[in-house]
Amino acid sequence: MSFFGVSGMYYSGESLQQHRIVLAEDSNLFAAMVSKRLKELLDIDVIVCKDYDEVTFAIENASFPATLAISNINLPGAENGEALSYLVDMSIPTIVFTGTFQESTRESILAKDIVDYIIKDSVFAVDMLVESVCRFLTNHRHHVMIVDDSPTARALLTTQLKRFNFRVSTADCGATALELLKRHSDIGLVITDYNMPDIDGFELTRRIRGAYGPHQLRIIGVSSSTNRLLSARFLKAGGNDFIMRPFVNEEFYCRVNQNLDTLTKIRTLGSQMALSA
Repeated sequence: MSFFGVSGMYYSGESLQQHRIVLAEDSNLFAAMVSKRLKELLDIDVIVCKDYDEVTFAIENASFPATLAISNINLPGAENGEALSYLVDMSIPTIVFTGTFQESTRESILAKDIVDYIIKDSVFAVDMLVESVCRFLTNHRHHVMIVDDSPTARALLTTQLKRFNFRVSTADCGATALELLKRHSDIGLVITDYNMPDIDGFELTRRIRGAYGPHQLRIIGVSSSTNRLLSARFLKAGGNDFIMRPFVNEEFYCRVNQNLDTLTKIRTLGSQMALSA
């Protein structure tokens, strides 16, 4: 099974039908559309819950725990977001699927450490939701390394990436990063800070590029500096992308996804060419 999502995401390979997904949605139309697309594209059956009581019953009486939940913000019996809070409190990774969205809404739902949010504002909304589900269920295939001498910065990025189901390694300096790359050949993305004491982000990027081509891994540079030339220097050193701190959560996740999607496509193309040679 394989497909390209609305943003170009490529999915191929492993079966996902073993995953259990709870869909908290009181709209019969959207519940039917989401259920149908998840079955068609990922071969996943979902448990549809139309109100708060059905959500709690589905979670508390399940024979095995839910892998993921998809939840509207407001449901009958939970008009103030109680269902979403309940799912998060039960430590169930949750994607919000809502038609009601304002800046204050964004802040409140992101504060709950959700996986993602999708707005019901276009004909592509359901496919975007399915794509987000697919990413979460398959992100474990990707090994990401964070390189930063700040323990706080490493911890924040690690928490964010693990929330999206990525495998994460960390390095507190450039030398450690190079050693980890030697030991873990499956690292596909390096996210490196610029300002580090032993080897700065530019030099680390150059050294990585000297040993690993763009078909092997991607590199994202990050910095809190206001120097706008840093992005150009990172890219010229062999980096693939650059993000300024503080991050906007959605932008950070999109940049990570885009780089890993590109890497997956390059690897897939390389495998296909090797087989046809």
